Amino acid sequence: MYDTIEGFLQTQNNFMPIRYNYSNIKRMTRGFKEKLGEGGYGAVYKGKLQSRRDVAVKMLSKPKAGGQDFMNEVATIGRIHHVNVVGIVGYCVEGTKRALVYDFMPNGSLDKYISTSQEGSPLLSWQRKYDIILGVARRNWVFASRL
Repeated sequence: MYDTIEGFLQTQNNFMPIRYNYSNIKRMTRGFKEKLGEGGYGAVYKGKLQSRRDVAVKMLSKPKAGGQDFMNEVATIGRIHHVNVVGIVGYCVEGTKRALVYDFMPNGSLDKYISTSQEGSPLLSWQRKYDIILGVARRNWVFASRL
């Protein structure tokens, strides 16, 4: 399985995230001290690289057989290059442990702006959401056409 994941990552054009071991992940998150949130695939913790750069570390909770969910997320995030979309810094594959290391977004996740507020009104207009989606698509089309 490790060979499959490593081979997949190496075939991605111009994209090779840093591989961390689990002890690095524990150290950068200070033992998973500061939880930022939790989604369907696992919990996200704040971390800090040795360079003092802040990161968000997603610990995948229930990896699918063969690491397919892991590879899909790395491939998707690794190919998207846009100011409104988080970038991937690295990953960890060690035993049953899977982690993804992302750029830290100090204003939080885009999903909280896409959804509606507690009062029921959208935080971003449909026009702004459309502009973000169109920007991501254009940027990535230009990026892909240069490969």
